[in-house]
Amino acid sequence: MIGILIIAHGSLGNSLLECARHVVGKEPQQVACLAVTSDDDPTKTLPNAMALVAELNSGDGVLVLSDMYGATPCNIVGKLLQPGVVEGVAGINLPMLIRTINYQHESLQTLIEKAVSGGREGVVHFTRESCERYD
Repeated sequence: MIGILIIAHGSLGNSLLECARHVVGKEPQQVACLAVTSDDDPTKTLPNAMALVAELNSGDGVLVLSDMYGATPCNIVGKLLQPGVVEGVAGINLPMLIRTINYQHESLQTLIEKAVSGGREGVVHFTRESCERYD
């Protein structure tokens, strides 16, 4: 099973994981969060991130999800990357996280594709009329 690590600003990662637990209806396995605050020194946060990656990797790799490309959490992810072992995707949202939790048993490459497609497909412009179909 592929491990999933969320590295995000403040409590965002933990909040997303709490929502995912609610939607999925169970405790996700091999998933952890690392919060990055404005007071954190990224050089001191990196060892914590490395330890979480080692803990989550059961041999199938780890997918690290961050919130915003180019920001401090994503820069920390960049220092963790090892092609085929530790991969990263930025722009985490709830559909992306749920998709990754549901496909953890697939290959790392498949999980990357599922994460990106879940994130993109979860962003939808909707209208009142389209919502009324679900009433």
